[in-house]
Amino acid sequence: MPARLFLSSGDLIADRRYEFARDLQLKDDLVAAAEVLEQAIELAPGFVSAWFTLGEIRQQLGQQDAAIAAFRRARDADAADPHGASLKLMHLGAEELSAMPPAYVRTLFDQYAPRFDRALIDDLGYRGPSLLFKAVLAARHAVRKPAFFKRAIDLGCGTGLAASAFAREVDHFTGIDLSPGMIGQARQTRLYAELEVGDMLEGLRTKPDACADLVLAADAMVYVADLVPVLTEIRRVLAAGGLAAFTLERNSGEGVILGSGLRYAHGVPYVRASLAAAGLELSQIEEQSFRNENNNPVPGLVVVAAKS
Repeated sequence: MPARLFLSSGDLIADRRYEFARDLQLKDDLVAAAEVLEQAIELAPGFVSAWFTLGEIRQQLGQQDAAIAAFRRARDADAADPHGASLKLMHLGAEELSAMPPAYVRTLFDQYAPRFDRALIDDLGYRGPSLLFKAVLAARHAVRKPAFFKRAIDLGCGTGLAASAFAREVDHFTGIDLSPGMIGQARQTRLYAELEVGDMLEGLRTKPDACADLVLAADAMVYVADLVPVLTEIRRVLAAGGLAAFTLERNSGEGVILGSGLRYAHGVPYVRASLAAAGLELSQIEEQSFRNENNNPVPGLVVVAAKS
């Protein structure tokens, strides 16, 4: 994963105490680390990185109320919430499930971009694009249509791994990603005719009706809590007979949860209901893991749906 986000307090002494606290945290001296962070916060009360790290340490120490208080101070210190303090609060059950802060997603992947492919494939055994490709082939075979698409949109395109898997079957690829760093990496592949920096929902809304034959989202919908608005826009931009293919992390329940990795996991009943609400016809939904975490397969879903 990328390096820890650090936003300076503007106070050199406070920043140095933060670094000292991080060293103590890495050495598992959590009580001392928390004390040093509190000293840093006394010097710089709006020190968002210190508040966020203090929240993590309080959580590690089992001090849930103190962790919640620290995460709230971190979020309040920077409304954009690039650290994702609001996600920590959701995961701790202190706040209702809601959308992910765009600044958090953008910052995460801007930091991750230079080593994204190596980390995802080598470290996490990522196989989402190949699973999507096989699922799309199967869906087209089932209706006796060729798996060739004139125009495709790659949502949360990242560095271009999904486009690479589908390159021979797509004439014109448009990639959309919230992270400028990821778009920079994708541009180097020369797989895309167009690349756009932006939120996937807003990016879709700029597209005309029936402008695509395929919409992909490989490991991107895990950052979307409410699938219906995105699926509704996907249906609008798809031509008749077009396909939407995406991966999700799966939970065993009926709704949506935020997992420990701070990604959303969707239940199968929720996915089916969301597709129906968006007016898409489910072609197939398979329980398959497309990545590992801590050397264990993460429960996942590979979904293909069609616009009739």
